[in-house]
Amino acid sequence: MTGAVSGIGAAIADVFADAGAQIVVVDLDENATELRATEIGRGALGIGCDVSDPTSVDAAVQRAVTAVGHVDVLINSAGIAALAPAEELSLDAWNRTMAVNLSGTFFMSQAVGRHMLAAGRGKIINLASQAASVGLVEHAAYCASKAGVVGLTKVLATEWAGRGVTANCISPTVVLTDLGRKAWAGEKGEAAKREIPVGRFALPREVAGAALFLASGASDMINGADLVVDGGYTIR
Repeated sequence: MTGAVSGIGAAIADVFADAGAQIVVVDLDENATELRATEIGRGALGIGCDVSDPTSVDAAVQRAVTAVGHVDVLINSAGIAALAPAEELSLDAWNRTMAVNLSGTFFMSQAVGRHMLAAGRGKIINLASQAASVGLVEHAAYCASKAGVVGLTKVLATEWAGRGVTANCISPTVVLTDLGRKAWAGEKGEAAKREIPVGRFALPREVAGAALFLASGASDMINGADLVVDGGYTIR
């Protein structure tokens, strides 16, 4: 599970652990992953990994497989958001966003997917965003990267489902993590909530609940779907 030290990824890790799953926390800072694994308990393992580096990804996946055996579910939650008007967005911000959000999702899916395909079973769940299907001001790189995640998920679903591995993604609206609360505080956030039919932002546990459903046997016939958790924002 990438990006599991904080935010949405941390919420998903907690919900999955409560459901009895053994968690492998993957994030950039190995010390932070080990601390988070200790907090989760239940045999959780922390592994440092730069998801934008395929060599780092391959090493992390091999460590995980060696330590826990077969990986049943991969959740790609690692992501960054570099916001700026499109005409001002730096090349570095664009490249870094693509490297983490899109390439990182691909590298992890490919590395773990190979083990899943060899075993004949597995589920891949990618965190996309409502930004994959609507245009958001100052989100050029983020929107493009998350649209790419949805497209990638559909290809994996098409290629691998017949060999026992399904792929789906989740597209949340703004989620009330620590980062989300800070980024959408004040009138900016109030205005955004007025655009959502349910009138509020999502809670981390609501995204985690969607992930748990997609990881469960109840979702075995769901493949290549983008599960939108946005209170109806994108239907308008």
